[in-house]
Amino acid sequence: MSEFLSRSESYLPFLLQGLWLTVLVTLLALCLATNIGLLWALFRTSSVNLLVVPTRFFVEFVRGIPLLVLLFYIYFVAPEIGVNLTAFQSGVLGLALAHSCYLSETFRAGIEAIDKGQIEAARSIGMRRPLMMRRVVLPQAFRIVLPPYGNNIILLLKDSSLVSVISVTDLTMQGKMLASSTFDNMTVFTLVAFLYLCLTIPLNLLMRRLETTMGVGG
Repeated sequence: MSEFLSRSESYLPFLLQGLWLTVLVTLLALCLATNIGLLWALFRTSSVNLLVVPTRFFVEFVRGIPLLVLLFYIYFVAPEIGVNLTAFQSGVLGLALAHSCYLSETFRAGIEAIDKGQIEAARSIGMRRPLMMRRVVLPQAFRIVLPPYGNNIILLLKDSSLVSVISVTDLTMQGKMLASSTFDNMTVFTLVAFLYLCLTIPLNLLMRRLETTMGVGG
């Protein structure tokens, strides 16, 4: 045990560099995914077929592609048509696109769960759709979608480990490099798993606290 702790102490600084990048990738991808996913949801719930049909096709198309393949496509194929992104940019964009499509369905379900009577009442007093969505629909929809949204944040955090396959030096990549140089697979990947838990468990507790504060499920 003392030997394990001694090795862990020497490995941690190297792994913490990757942990920081994992957090950064996750935060950037989450911000993009949330905004893009909300946009897709608004398009899907509109009455304009020119918005509904292409958005539905795009969402289903992206959801049908494995995230790993999407990352490969953005990083390796996109440069062939003149879109040159770094590994970091490709990782963030791939995660954001994939999770925006999952979030769009979550947001759409929340929007459609709002009582139609409230929407009709807002229209009856002359509210246009943008104002009605901002003041009436979205605040209530947010409470409804909070639990699945929290789950998606955790899934996004764990999915961020896939960016290591396109050479992003996140926590997983740092772990692989450290293990290949030390051949101490057990210690290294035990630490990697532990560091991921240090992110996911507090995040899960935070989301539950937020749900309780907002009275979700009450």
